[in-house]
Amino acid sequence: MSDSQQDLFSQSMTELAAGLDAGDFTSAELTETLLERIGAHDDKLNAFITVTADEALQSAARADEARASGRGGVLNGLPVLHKDIFCTRGVKTTCGSRMLDNFVAPYDATVVEKLAGAGAVVLGKTNMDEFAMGSSNETSYFGPVRNPWNLECSPGGSSGGSAAAVAARLAPAATGTDTGGSIRQPAALTGTVGIKPTYGRVSRYGMIAFASSLDQAGVITRTAEDAARLLGVMAGFDERDSTSIDEPVPDYIAGLDRPIKGLRVGIVRQHFDAGLDADCAVSIREAIAVLESLGATTVEVDLPNLDLSVPTYYVVAPAECSSNLSRFDGVRFGHRADEAEDLMDLYCRSRGEGFGDEVKRRIMTGTYVLSAGYYDAYYLKAQQVRHLIADDFRSAFADVDVIAGPTSPTPAFRLGDKIDDPITMYLNDIYTIGANLAGLPGMSIPCGFVNGLPVGLHLVAAHFAEETLLRCSHQFQQHTDWHKACPKDFA
Repeated sequence: MSDSQQDLFSQSMTELAAGLDAGDFTSAELTETLLERIGAHDDKLNAFITVTADEALQSAARADEARASGRGGVLNGLPVLHKDIFCTRGVKTTCGSRMLDNFVAPYDATVVEKLAGAGAVVLGKTNMDEFAMGSSNETSYFGPVRNPWNLECSPGGSSGGSAAAVAARLAPAATGTDTGGSIRQPAALTGTVGIKPTYGRVSRYGMIAFASSLDQAGVITRTAEDAARLLGVMAGFDERDSTSIDEPVPDYIAGLDRPIKGLRVGIVRQHFDAGLDADCAVSIREAIAVLESLGATTVEVDLPNLDLSVPTYYVVAPAECSSNLSRFDGVRFGHRADEAEDLMDLYCRSRGEGFGDEVKRRIMTGTYVLSAGYYDAYYLKAQQVRHLIADDFRSAFADVDVIAGPTSPTPAFRLGDKIDDPITMYLNDIYTIGANLAGLPGMSIPCGFVNGLPVGLHLVAAHFAEETLLRCSHQFQQHTDWHKACPKDFA
């Protein structure tokens, strides 16, 4: 490998694609470089649960053969990671839980299938909060993930492994899932780009469920252009997913270079309240000023029910989690307790041993709000408030094209600081949850630093307006360098 190829890890997916097409390096060389880098650095981060080195090298060889013969998909030979919530044929799929520590998926999730079909090379499966329940990546059975900007800090969650790996240049892109901010919040805390598309835009088939009406697959990358490239492959109708929506997928890349002059940017009054770190607020306002300098106009909008998004979410999501996780009973698959006295003992001990504290907390909360006598008071009421929140967004998008604000109320916090205070932990998603409740696309892009830690700008658009989010983010990145910053220990 030539000296010019030694910095392959620092290139974006778009740059790598150009290099492969030009013959500057092969997919095998790129894959070997990144596998060596993972081996050298992941002990510090704990971003991976499984590294699929042999499978990756085989895929890379096939990609090189396809390119040599003039074949191959749009991602041919490009490396990606999968959050360990996507079923991957023949590879352990754990959801960060002891419950699934021995589960090897017999099939591919649609997202995995589509990326493989486009020629992507999968380097491994990333660590995550158990069953995607967490905002710090500390609930994983396999230990916490560390933030590459400060190893004493959290990378956010639940897609913290994906975000940390991309930020540390162990791979140019990774899949993630977002139920209440689990792509966008870790993207903000690690200085990466994260997009959660419209609910139903990307198939959930083979994505192990947490809260079925909220979960959505997306990507974490270093640039908006890379996100557009991946989302264009992942999106589309899937008859195997009853929540998948048959809506045409635009060419996301084609629209990136269109100016944003005249774009109407909504500023939510509630976003700049006492809960937002003052230094983060400065970075967010400076980022909005960049959008204005590019011709966007700002409009103040009101989302009067947004303050109810966190309590609403923490009724709806645990209720759905309680239902979805009832299948993990120690009988069909997953962890099974040894020497059970009877069937009830098998159920109780298998679930007690297999699930961690946060998952148990949410299962118990969900079971309670769905129980007789409490369903109307809690779950039904939460669904009614959810409709009010969606109506607020619908009204706002009559006047604006995107809504801009902070992704997270603070920069990355230290590991251990919030793990024993669930309410404080839940408030990390205060700015992102609304988009999930309303089924809207949301995106976080790097926009500054506070005390050496990244800050994310959060953008939300109307249903199926991912193209607008990607164009706005790309134009922002053409005039700023925040997304190019690399943690010094991984440069």
